[in-house]
Order: sequence, then structure tokens, then C-alpha cells
Amino acid sequence: MGDVGTESKVDFGALAALHKWPSLANQRQPDREPYPIIEGTLDECISAFMGKPAATRHLYEIRTMAQPPLVTDILSPEHVTELSRLREYL
Repeated sequence: MGDVGTESKVDFGALAALHKWPSLANQRQPDREPYPIIEGTLDECISAFMGKPAATRHLYEIRTMAQPPLVTDILSPEHVTELSRLREYL
């Protein structure tokens, strides 16, 4: 009871994949599909994402099973950054 992790309801051990969008001049190519570069846990994918240069993070997204209300099935770079902060807090 009162465990800090119970309020978040985020399973950082859930299966996830870090995807990268094909890019040209550091811009997403929306006519092409993103491809997986790392498959593992949500925690591992967040760590890999945060290890990317900030200037290129907009080219990445994490795909995982949705965990409402905090985790959607496709996580934007901004969402991943917020989850990283939450993970550090817990």
C-alpha cells in the first residue's frame, strides 16, 4: 500500500520497439514507413531513445502496447521524454 509505482501504472518491462523514420536532410520522409531499430522492453527503448542526439529525436518513435492513460501504442518524441522523466522519478 502506498507504493510510489502503483499510481503510474506504467509497465516499463512491457515489450516495445524503437522505430526510426527514413529521413532526408534531417526531415521525416512521410511517404515511407518507419522501421524498427531496437526491440526490447519499454525501459530499454526509452534509454536507447534518450541516448540519441536531441537534434535527431524527432525521427524516432516507440511502439508498444497501450497502457492507458499514460502510454499510447505509438509514443512521440515528446511523450518518450516525459516517460523518461517519470521513470527517473519512480
